[in-house]
Amino acid sequence: MARKPFIAGNWKMNMTAESGKELIAQLKPLVKDTRYNVALCVPAILIPAMVKAAKGSKIKIGAQNVHWAEKGAYTGEISCEQLKEYGVKYAIIGHSERRQYFGETDEGVNKRTLAAIANGITPIVCVGETLEERENGQTEKVLDKQLKDGLNGIEDITKVVIAYEPVWAIGTGKTATPEQAQETIAYIRKKIGKLFDKRSANKVIIQYGGSMNAKNCFDLMEQPDIDGGLIGGASLTTEFAKVVNYLQD
Repeated sequence: MARKPFIAGNWKMNMTAESGKELIAQLKPLVKDTRYNVALCVPAILIPAMVKAAKGSKIKIGAQNVHWAEKGAYTGEISCEQLKEYGVKYAIIGHSERRQYFGETDEGVNKRTLAAIANGITPIVCVGETLEERENGQTEKVLDKQLKDGLNGIEDITKVVIAYEPVWAIGTGKTATPEQAQETIAYIRKKIGKLFDKRSANKVIIQYGGSMNAKNCFDLMEQPDIDGGLIGGASLTTEFAKVVNYLQD
């Protein structure tokens, strides 16, 4: 069975309730005929309003982070139960900015991922190398550790979405060539096959995240192992709909 493409937007620390509602209102008719999975991962404070704004549309609302504990003294964090109350379907875990600025580790990524799965939330687990690591030929070594440690203990890997984000392409306007992205994502799929099994690996959705936009998404999506995108800047405007609809042209 062919993997169903999945396009997820990551608003990062952008938008307000009003601007978010306005954008979703514009997007709803533009993506109404999509055959693919579509989500917007929004700041936690906007989740209730965006869930309401997206109601009745093809757009699902996701979170940008989630904690592993059910509740407790974790100031500033948000639990699975709190997300589920608003019908959140997805949660980004281990984004490179969370790793870089907030010290998130592969161990923490693993705990968050296991908690999300246990609560019926699909984790979008981010992996990827820095420019220095790529130039030093360490891409596979970095990915091996992130995948092995981050996915440890998962029973059904098909419940996880993987987002490959070359850190050097996040917010820089640089994009891995379609060939670079395909080569690395194919490696990720092969590694997942070794950690779990080949049949499951062939079912796992693996997105490309790294300045995907309306201009480059078609060439990226033509690659056999790329199943969608984790979209940053292009998700903040109606360009997001062009990315979604490019897949159906």
